Amino acid sequence: ISLLPLQYDLSASTFSPDGRVFQVEYAMKAVENSSTAIGIRCKDGVVFGVEKLVLSKLYEEGSNKRIFNIDRHVGMAVAGLLADARSLSEVSREEASNFRSNYGHDIPLKHLADRVAMYVHAYTLYSAVRPFGCSFILGSYDEDDGPQLYMVDPSGISHGYWGCAIGKAKQAAKTEIEKLQMKEMTCRELVKEVAKIIYIVHDEVKDKAFELELSWVGEVTKGRHELVPKDIKEEAEKYAKVSNCPSDENLDKVCPSSCYICP
Repeated sequence: ISLLPLQYDLSASTFSPDGRVFQVEYAMKAVENSSTAIGIRCKDGVVFGVEKLVLSKLYEEGSNKRIFNIDRHVGMAVAGLLADARSLSEVSREEASNFRSNYGHDIPLKHLADRVAMYVHAYTLYSAVRPFGCSFILGSYDEDDGPQLYMVDPSGISHGYWGCAIGKAKQAAKTEIEKLQMKEMTCRELVKEVAKIIYIVHDEVKDKAFELELSWVGEVTKGRHELVPKDIKEEAEKYAKVSNCPSDENLDKVCPSSCYICP
């Protein structure tokens, strides 16, 4: 094991000789060890999907949510340390509220993403603080700019996307997202594909139980960020389970009892 990090990882304000900031890399590692979250933009809105791992059977259903309302037209999906994510969701809400108070209209998503990214970046500059151990995806819809999607990582970098993924299975999720023709799809069509991707990337060996969280914002919600209605969510989950069932190729065979997907 290299001793190099031990000399330079005690502060977020210290660079290693090869130009690395280990505290930021450790924060990114916290995101990589978290459950997967994805956001996909389509022609009439944005759909979020989160694989929320259930770590205890004693948890109440719906607890520890990883999808947040930021403003009436903005939603956030997070991966990483949940406490850090909740803190940043409050920062985002405050930014959106202040913008409306000052200018009298909803905050543009690019402006919100840039403002929160600068806040996140400030926590990588000083030895008295630590970087936020979470990444998050912001999505919105308005009549002027249409659907928008941004992702911010622990270093404070933000990028605009058509589709992005964060968390432990982000690479597998990105591969599945790239197969979609999202520019031609509607939110109603996309919500099924988002559910399918979450079921595909879920590791049933390491992580047995999970709850699927789905939300959307777009024409279908009249520009408001909302959780996907229960009946549509159940339909999407059923589609995902059938699509990913190992016995799907031969419908005459009974699905094996070891299949985690089928009820």
